[in-house]
Amino acid sequence: MSDSELGQMGVSALSQCYRKGDVSPLDATRAALERIEHYNDAVNAYTYVDAGGAEDAAKASARRWGQGKPLGPLDGIPVSLKDLTDVAGMPTSHGSLLSSTKPCTTDAPPAQRLREAGAILLGKTNTPEDGWKAVTDNLVVGASRNPWDTRLTTGGSSGGAAAAAALNMGVLHQGGDSGGSIRIPAAFCGVFGFKPTFGWTPQWPPAEEPTLSHIGPITRSVEDAVAMLNVIGRYDYIDPYATRGQPEDWGQDLDQGVEGLRIAFSPTLGFADVDPQVATRVREAADRLADLGAEVIEIDPEITSPLWIFQRLWFTASLEMVSQLSEADRARLDPGLYENAMRAEDWHAIDLFRAQSARAKLTMHLERFNQHYHLLMTPSVPIEPFEANHQVPPGSDMRDWEEWAPFSYPFNLSQQPAASVPCGFTDNGLPVGFQIAGGKFDDIRVLRASHAYLKAHPPRFPLLPDPTRTGG
Repeated sequence: MSDSELGQMGVSALSQCYRKGDVSPLDATRAALERIEHYNDAVNAYTYVDAGGAEDAAKASARRWGQGKPLGPLDGIPVSLKDLTDVAGMPTSHGSLLSSTKPCTTDAPPAQRLREAGAILLGKTNTPEDGWKAVTDNLVVGASRNPWDTRLTTGGSSGGAAAAAALNMGVLHQGGDSGGSIRIPAAFCGVFGFKPTFGWTPQWPPAEEPTLSHIGPITRSVEDAVAMLNVIGRYDYIDPYATRGQPEDWGQDLDQGVEGLRIAFSPTLGFADVDPQVATRVREAADRLADLGAEVIEIDPEITSPLWIFQRLWFTASLEMVSQLSEADRARLDPGLYENAMRAEDWHAIDLFRAQSARAKLTMHLERFNQHYHLLMTPSVPIEPFEANHQVPPGSDMRDWEEWAPFSYPFNLSQQPAASVPCGFTDNGLPVGFQIAGGKFDDIRVLRASHAYLKAHPPRFPLLPDPTRTGG
C-alpha cells in the first residue's frame, strides 16, 4: 500500500487494517512523518516533530495489535497537539519568545488521554503567541500558510493543525478555540473542526481566559472527530472548569441523518457583512440540508454584535498576562498582543462586570432560541482567506481580527457547541465553511447534522501545498 493511500485513511479504516495485519501502525506513522518532511517547509504546520518518539510508540502499538491486545480504536493512529498543549518530552513554545525550550515533564489532559489510548503523538502544531488572534504567525517560527494557496493565511489560532489536517500530515489534530480558533482555520483550510460544549474536553494549564476556551478536534471527517472525542472528551478533575455528562459515545446518533431537525439559517446573524461568494456557498449548503430532509427556516436570532463583550474579556486577560512581565519581556511580545492588553488599561472593574452581565443575557437568549430550533446555521467566516502575516485583510479599514470573524466568538461567550463544515469553494478556488451550532450539551446533534452533510457532499482536499492552488 502506498503512502498516499495510507494518508487517505481515517481511524476506522486504519484500525481495520491493523487488525487484519495488512498495515502496521509503523507504516502509517512513517507515512505521516514523510508527508510532514515533504510539505512542512511549504505550510509551516508543525513547530516540533518527534520522529524518533513516534516511531518507538508505533512499534509498541504494532506489538499490541499483533498480540490482539490494542488499547482501543486510536491505538496506532498518528495525531498532533497544538503548541499550547503540554506534551511530556516535547517543548511547548506557545508561539512566544518568552517560553522555555525545555521539554515538558507532564502531559496536559488531551495528550495524556491520547497517549493512554495508544495514539502516536507526532509533534506540535503552530499557533500565534498564546493563541491570541485568529491568524497563525508568531515571532518564533513565523507564519503557517494555507495549503490551497501558500501566500494566504490558514486562519488561527489552530492554523497549524488545520493545515496539517488538509494535507493529511497525521490523522487527528487537537485544536483549541477561545473565539473561533478551531472553526476559523477549519473553514479557511477546507476541513472539519468542532468546538464541544465548554468543559466537556478538559484542559490544563488553563487558557488566559479559561471560561472561553474549548479543546476539540480538527479532522478530515466527522467520524474521525468522534473517535478523538471519545478519548479526550472525558471528565478530568485537574481542570477546575471541567463538567460531567459527556456522552458515552459521541457518535451515537451519527447516522441518523437530518430528517426531523429544525434548523435556523441565519446568513448574517443579523449584523455581519458577508462576501457574496461565501454567502452563496453557505446558502447552497442550507438548501442541501433541506434536500436531505431538514426543515430549514431562514431567521436571525435577534442579537446584536457582542464584539464589545468579547473584547472586554479577551483584552483584560491579555492585560493580566502582560502585567506580570518585566519591561524587557514586554518588548519581546507580539506587538498586536501588547497593544490589545494596553487597550484594557483604562477599563475599570465595572466595565468587566457589565460585560459579564451582558454575556449572561446573550447566553440566555441563544439558549432560548434553541428551544424553538434544534440547530443554528451561519457562515463560519464571512470572507475568503487573505494574505499571511496580517491580522486583518490588507486594505480593509479593520483594526482587530474579531471584526472579520463575527460568527465564531458569540458561541464561545455562550459556551455552546459549534462546528465548521466545508461546503465548497469560491471562484478563486478557496475553501468555504458553514457553521452549525447547538444548545449547550447538544453536541451529538451538531455532529449528526455535520456528518449527514459531509456524507452526502464529501469534501475535497489539496493534493499538495501550491501557490497556484492545485486542488485534489
